Amino acid sequence: MSAKEQAPQAPTIEQEPYYLPRSNEAAVFAAAYRRGLPVLLQGPTGSGKSRFVEHMAWRLSRPLVTVACHDDLAASDLIGRYLVVENETAWFDGPLTAAVRAGAICYLDEVVEARRDTTVVIHPLADARRILPIEKRGETLQAPPEFMLVVSYNPGYQSVLKEMKPSTRQRFVALDFDYPEPAVEAAIVAREGGVDDETAERLVRLAAMTRNLKGAGLDEGASTRLLVHAAALMHGGIGARQACECAVSRALTDDPEMVMSIDELVRAVF
Repeated sequence: MSAKEQAPQAPTIEQEPYYLPRSNEAAVFAAAYRRGLPVLLQGPTGSGKSRFVEHMAWRLSRPLVTVACHDDLAASDLIGRYLVVENETAWFDGPLTAAVRAGAICYLDEVVEARRDTTVVIHPLADARRILPIEKRGETLQAPPEFMLVVSYNPGYQSVLKEMKPSTRQRFVALDFDYPEPAVEAAIVAREGGVDDETAERLVRLAAMTRNLKGAGLDEGASTRLLVHAAALMHGGIGARQACECAVSRALTDDPEMVMSIDELVRAVF
């Protein structure tokens, strides 16, 4: 690559990210990687999708490029663009292009949040062609065998306008994610949040109560991530009730009545 063509380096994960398997998702992911198949992770927020990808990147010894998709993310943000640097025009690879060049795993988190033109970009990478056209440069990259495309999607939280189209979904091997079984979730909370087993079990019980409120005032119940946040506050010396109010109740909703209802659940558990 010339001096006027610049690309970010794809980082490699040095230490094993903590992850407790729920089923055989690791085996399916590894098999998809070996066969050059893209993977779709679908499930609620905070259920471990991103941590799983980090764990698998470490396990497969591949660099990982993660993109948090949002409403303003355009195809050019993924592929790259020309910029003027020191009175010269230089090409800068976007994260997707950099991942293809490096043979990395590229993880597009909440892919349907991005603008529609991004879907057109990933289609040829997610089928048998495994190519990335870079129209502004008149270049087409052939993805090496080591490259893998992974996307995530929360089907229970998207509007009709942001559902994943069948033409996109059917290009991927899909893995369903949900919150772990109580014993597994408690082990995760205890390990990640630094609390004892009994406190972790109480937090998981609280989460189950909030998840029963989904569709009855809450879009989502408390995620495993929120439980870890609450546990971390407790580990840092904050009282259990206040930790749960800050990390769970007010993180879930700003509706005063619903906040009060969740706070009552907190008092019932702690």
